[in-house]
Amino acid sequence: MGKKKIDASRIADLKPKKKCCRKKTRCLKCPVVIMRMKKVENDGSSKKQLRKHLDKSRAA
Repeated sequence: MGKKKIDASRIADLKPKKKCCRKKTRCLKCPVVIMRMKKVENDGSSKKQLRKHLDKSRAA
């Protein structure tokens, strides 16, 4: 199975779930992931950097 292409710049605009699932790989709508992506998005990072931060925040 292949990975879906995810636009990391749109993650910060998603509406978070009510409660965090705390699985090993967090889902995209996890409040923690969205909060971390909002912090990074304001820095004006490139698409490649946003993707790295998304992978890092989901692995937490």
